[in-house]
Amino acid sequence: MKVLVTGGAGYIGSVAVEALIGGGYEVVVVDNLYMGHRAAVHPSATFIEADLCEADRLGEIFQQHRPEAIMHFASYSLVGESMQDPAKYLGVNTTNALNLIDAGVKNGVERFILSSTANLFGSPESIPISETETLNPGSPYGESKFFIERILRWYQETHGLKYAALRYFNAAGCTDTRGEDHDPETHLIPLILQVALGQRNDIKIFGNDYNTPDGTCIRDYIHVSDLADAHILALEALSENSVLEFNLGNGSGFSVKEVIETVRKVTGHPIPAEIIDRRPGDPDALVADSSKIKKILGWNPKFPDLTDIISSAWDWHQKNPDGYSS
Repeated sequence: MKVLVTGGAGYIGSVAVEALIGGGYEVVVVDNLYMGHRAAVHPSATFIEADLCEADRLGEIFQQHRPEAIMHFASYSLVGESMQDPAKYLGVNTTNALNLIDAGVKNGVERFILSSTANLFGSPESIPISETETLNPGSPYGESKFFIERILRWYQETHGLKYAALRYFNAAGCTDTRGEDHDPETHLIPLILQVALGQRNDIKIFGNDYNTPDGTCIRDYIHVSDLADAHILALEALSENSVLEFNLGNGSGFSVKEVIETVRKVTGHPIPAEIIDRRPGDPDALVADSSKIKKILGWNPKFPDLTDIISSAWDWHQKNPDGYSS
């Protein structure tokens, strides 16, 4: 099967491409390299530098390469930024996804996998969060993913497009060859590792007055390889299903302070920390109930332990202290 992967030069997308290639799939990567890295693209994948806002160009790509399925990772994805610049998220994320979906359907694509988000649930009523939780996005970023899920539902009804929406929590960890390299970096674990590498003086904790045991936010960290496996399982499952919606996580959450302490143990560095003001849009806790995907697709995280997740990231960042430019 030939799969077109948007954002395949990015963090999660590049690992998914690596897994697809390892599974015998043919892969076409489309990425504008805004946040991605050409060096992160698997050498066996066909790479096309293009932007999803270019609807005509997308049509040409589909006509030339004829993919049978799409995995859509490309997105603006910063919750805090979306609270400051909602148009960038509500407009660009949604319009680009619509361009992609429409071009795919017009060129015979039958399966679509969406990289969605736990931010669909805003401040959930219950923890862990199941798929039956009320959808109430916590930011314009989350709202954009909600819009895309609704677009997919209508294209399923009107054109028979089969799709899976995978709503996941905090991607973390690295493989031996691919890791997390953002500019600017905003994710907690690589930021703490930068302190251990001597690239920043301390780690900032955004608020310590949340309704959690230690006052800091609780999140469900899931290894990026486990996410890639889930995407491939969902892709195959669409042969017998029209719509799949799954929450992905390890099912246990860790506070910001707990993550910092685990990094201290893994790296042997003291990791100074400073409490600063909260960020807008951050809920107290986000922890997934992934029992549905485990039951239906047989998915189980191979790296559920936070120490293992952080160790994999530490190994990659030590080898690549300047990311893909190392």
